[in-house]
Amino acid sequence: MSFGYLLPMRILSVNVGMARDAEWAGDLERTAIDKRPVEGRVAVRENGLAGDERADVANHGHPDQAVYAYAREDYDWWEPQMGRSLRDGQFGENLTTAGADLTNTLLGEKWRVGTALLEVTAPRVPCVVFRNWLDERGWVKRFTEAGRTGAYFRVVEQGDLGAGDGVEVLERPSASVTIGEAFRAYHGDRDLMRRLLALPGHSDKWDRVARRVLG
Repeated sequence: MSFGYLLPMRILSVNVGMARDAEWAGDLERTAIDKRPVEGRVAVRENGLAGDERADVANHGHPDQAVYAYAREDYDWWEPQMGRSLRDGQFGENLTTAGADLTNTLLGEKWRVGTALLEVTAPRVPCVVFRNWLDERGWVKRFTEAGRTGAYFRVVEQGDLGAGDGVEVLERPSASVTIGEAFRAYHGDRDLMRRLLALPGHSDKWDRVARRVLG
């Protein structure tokens, strides 16, 4: 299903970060979760944005996790829950979006952002580094229950992008599952997992998750 028209969705902020040592950052004690907004055009490469690093490449170095997006609207929902303001990039995302319902984006959905083409691949699953970074009690459980996960993307076509760019949705596969449904599949919904596995081109990481969910 092809759309090809410009929706009122845009990139508020492009955020990158360098890896640094941190005692609280799990077994690796190193993290690049502290993403900060940058100005100008940023190159989008096969494995992510220029100037952005990953410390834990074993868990975050997969090409299907090249770019992570989080919605400003979800930040606005979290702020009263957490009792503090949240800046763009606070959750470690590369792209802070406006006007995008990321929870209802579809796996396989393709976005043209600047000159790059991105494809939705997976929800974010919270980890101990995310919890420790925010210093929020019970954060993994709270984030999971809220289901406002943001979305990971693979890079289909390299290019460049910048804050203020619009998002053009080029394709929404009609038989797909949403990011929210994929998150439920990850947490044990067997019917949704079977639907997800039937999607052509799904990430091979889902095959490993399916072995746990389906047995």
